[in-house]
Amino acid sequence: MTRRSEHLTEALHEYVVAHSTKPDEVLRDLAEETQRRFGADAGMQIGPEQGTFMRLLAELTGARRAVEVGTFTGYSSICVARGLGPSGKLLCCDVSEEYTSVARAYWQRAGLADRIELRLGPATGTLAALPEDTSFDFAFIDADKPAYVAYWDLIVPLIRPGGVILADNTLSHGRVVDEAQHGASVEGIRRFNSHAAADARVELVLLPIGDGLTMARKLG
Repeated sequence: MTRRSEHLTEALHEYVVAHSTKPDEVLRDLAEETQRRFGADAGMQIGPEQGTFMRLLAELTGARRAVEVGTFTGYSSICVARGLGPSGKLLCCDVSEEYTSVARAYWQRAGLADRIELRLGPATGTLAALPEDTSFDFAFIDADKPAYVAYWDLIVPLIRPGGVILADNTLSHGRVVDEAQHGASVEGIRRFNSHAAADARVELVLLPIGDGLTMARKLG
C-alpha cells in the first residue's frame, strides 16, 4: 500500500516511488499488514518515499536523540530509528495500544526495540513532563491536527540548535488553499502553518512530499 500525494497524478507518484530506494521486507510487510488490519485508517501511514527521506535526513544531520508524536503502526518510527544509528534513542508518543502493538512487533523484527521507547497517553502531557534538560536532535509531528500548535510549542524548546523538526500533512490533501474547507483538521493545519512560519526560532520550508511535509531547522 502506498499513499499517493494529492498534488501528483497516479503515474507521477508511481514514477517517484519507482525511482527512490525501495523499502525493505520489514517495511513492506508492515505496510501490507497495516492495510489488511486497519483498512481506510492505513492512510495515516507515511509513504515509502517519505520514509526514505526521513531516514536519510536523520543520518545526514547526525541525529542521535529523536521524538515522534503520533506513531500509528510504526513505519515512520522504524525509518527514523534506523537513521539515528545503533547508539540512537527515539521517544514515541501515541494514545493507541491497538495501533502501537503492531509497531512494537515490527520494532522487534527490525532489531530496533532497544532504540525506541513508547509512552502511551496524550503527547502534550508526555512532552510537558520531560526533564528540563531534555534535548533532541530530531522531531516528527504526525498526530491530531488541531493540536499541532501545542505540540510545536512544546517541542521547539527541546530541540538543540541546528536540530530538525518535521511536521506531516501540512498540505491537508490540498484543502489548505480551498476557502470552502473549514473542518477541524484543515483549520488546525492552517493555524499550524501560519504559526510555524512566523516562529523566529526556526527557518523552514514546506515540501510537497507525501501530503506536505514541513521541515524546520532550529536556529542557534
